[in-house]
Amino acid sequence: MNKKQSALHEKEGVIKPKTTNFSSAEKIKINRAKKNAVDEFVTQILKGNITFLSKAITLVESTNANHQKKANEILEKCLPFANNAVRIGITGVPGVGKSTFIEAFGKHLTNKGHKVAVLAVDPSSSINKGSILGDKTRMEQLVTDKNAFIRPSPSGTSLGGVAQKTRETIILCEAAGFDTIIIETVGVGQSETVVHSMVDFFLLLKLAGAGDELQGIKRGIIEMADAIVINKADGDNAKNAKIAKVEFNRALHLYPLKESKWQPKVITASALQNLNIDKVDEMIGEYLELTKKNNYFTEKRNEQNTYWLLSTINQQLKDNFYNNPSISKELTKEIVNLKNGKTTPFNAAKRLLNL
Repeated sequence: MNKKQSALHEKEGVIKPKTTNFSSAEKIKINRAKKNAVDEFVTQILKGNITFLSKAITLVESTNANHQKKANEILEKCLPFANNAVRIGITGVPGVGKSTFIEAFGKHLTNKGHKVAVLAVDPSSSINKGSILGDKTRMEQLVTDKNAFIRPSPSGTSLGGVAQKTRETIILCEAAGFDTIIIETVGVGQSETVVHSMVDFFLLLKLAGAGDELQGIKRGIIEMADAIVINKADGDNAKNAKIAKVEFNRALHLYPLKESKWQPKVITASALQNLNIDKVDEMIGEYLELTKKNNYFTEKRNEQNTYWLLSTINQQLKDNFYNNPSISKELTKEIVNLKNGKTTPFNAAKRLLNL
């Protein structure tokens, strides 16, 4: 005889069906992991974590599409915490002592409690595309300073030796809490124009007795400079440095007053003996006080943002053009036609652009 079933008995539950779309589930997991990775990068950068800052800059400099996407997400989230630093461009011909000067100037700033990031743009090897000068190894004291960060970057194919991603790197460094950004260029001519478009103060290093005094009567680089520092003004060269200072001062007064209403100054200095490095700091402070008061500082930053917007559009159009498979195929044909004398460079370019 069967026992009567109790009204309190437990019914069997519904069996949960197995997930049918495994790929969708995996995609969700991957997207979540990516989001967490980006958030972790931003959190650590805002804490001033140098390891994560370096990794983020590597992503920014990468040409990998996935890396670029991740870098852009990190930049977007770091942007609200940027734009609070003073950006200083330092240039000069090879041998003028840029690295020694930057180390002395950087140490002066960190001793005052500032956090300094040095973006040293090295020339690139045409063979392996790596840096040639190795600025980081030539700033032995600054590289061990806990309040300093040195990032050497190969210039690659960028015009004049300024890394294409230097602008984005500035944003990351500012978000990491660095209040002074120093950009050192290769000093090969064209780079100065690009650096001038991303800094607040443009400093030109010169050597006395090297024939550079004649450059003072020419327009161009001297016209862009907010100050000229005659470096290596020590020992037997001290007298020559004083003479050069007089010559450059005369030349600077030939130019009309800058939009900033700032009269560029000439200072002699010796990075090796730490001579007048403090005066360079005071001069930059005077410039910032003036330009912030007359609103030129903000206006210049806005103009720079517009410039980089247009530059980025131009670069993206160029990349899209050359990365197009159809264009690449037709480009090869047009080059062959050029070699065989069947077309001209202008007609070939017009056909390719029409595609």
